[in-house]
Amino acid sequence: MPKRLFAILKKEFKELLRDPLYLTFALIVPVVIIILMGYGLILDVKNIPVSFIDHDRTQLSREYRFSFTNSEYFRFYKLINSYKEAEELIQSGECRIVVAIPPDFSRKLYGGKPVQVQILIDGSFPMRAEVMKGYVSAINMQFNQKILKEYADRQGISQLNFPVSVETRAWYNPALESKNFILPGELVTTLMFYSVLLASLIVVREKESGSIFNLYCSPVKSWEVVFGKAIPYVSVSFVTYLIIFALTVGLFQTKFTGNFLFLTFSTIVYLFCTVGVGVFISILAKTQITAMLIAFLGSIIPSFIYSGYFSPITSMSATGQLISKTIPASYFMVIVRGVYLKGIGIESFMGDLISLFIYASIVYGLAILSFRKRIG
Repeated sequence: MPKRLFAILKKEFKELLRDPLYLTFALIVPVVIIILMGYGLILDVKNIPVSFIDHDRTQLSREYRFSFTNSEYFRFYKLINSYKEAEELIQSGECRIVVAIPPDFSRKLYGGKPVQVQILIDGSFPMRAEVMKGYVSAINMQFNQKILKEYADRQGISQLNFPVSVETRAWYNPALESKNFILPGELVTTLMFYSVLLASLIVVREKESGSIFNLYCSPVKSWEVVFGKAIPYVSVSFVTYLIIFALTVGLFQTKFTGNFLFLTFSTIVYLFCTVGVGVFISILAKTQITAMLIAFLGSIIPSFIYSGYFSPITSMSATGQLISKTIPASYFMVIVRGVYLKGIGIESFMGDLISLFIYASIVYGLAILSFRKRIG
């Protein structure tokens, strides 16, 4: 390692260690973010408060109600008598779904006739409303099968076969728990925007204080300055990665089936990309406020929207897919979720790794070319 590069590394590490508050801030804030998001950003739809308008009030209608409340997805809230009460409950948010059972429910079913049950769903949360509709359909299908079986038993039919049956299996996340989807994505997005934000202040801070002139007057080369300032922040971000990984697997019990060493190697490459983006911003910006604004707009919003965090990149428009190619989080997201949930190895992610290497090369190349030792 060249002596000049080593000297810059030594100086930057001293700067980090000299300010315990800044170092604590750099390590603690991502942990706070991952804990808050881990507990707060839950997409699992469970314990939905459900009320019933039961105009039938028979044993069969009670069984139908119990088919909802006996599951973990619905929680019995209230038995009501009118649609006005239903409207008030849904309007106030006390109840998310109301099931209205008609007065001839049991008579029609025992007579072999179809009956219609009305389901009123709070649509102010569209995604949850769709999930609730799916739950209702599944519960209704299960109840229908039970009624048909009882009918077959009464008719002396030994076995009732349906023309078409569906067996559904969810691979890699059988319980469909949102934490197995959210928390690996949080690791990607946190290491993206926080690393960029921290690194975006490296050079511009010295510009504002005037200490940058020491570098201008020294014999150090541009590449030594760039890497000398980037590596300490890659190291700090790497410690953050280890903490976040321990929280996802230890505290939140997120499913992890892959190779930790491969994930760690990929993370190091990814951190060089994100810190490199921050260094490049810091070289271009003239004030810390400007650098922070650019870092915010250039990392937080793209990492959440275009990285495949909430929806697959293949489902985006052509413009969205093009934007996703310009941020390293989109490549790393594929690796992280593949390692966490599917246990896939390096052979499946060679293209994404190469893309991260190319991305890092371009970013550091631009940063080196942009850092010119000049005054004025």
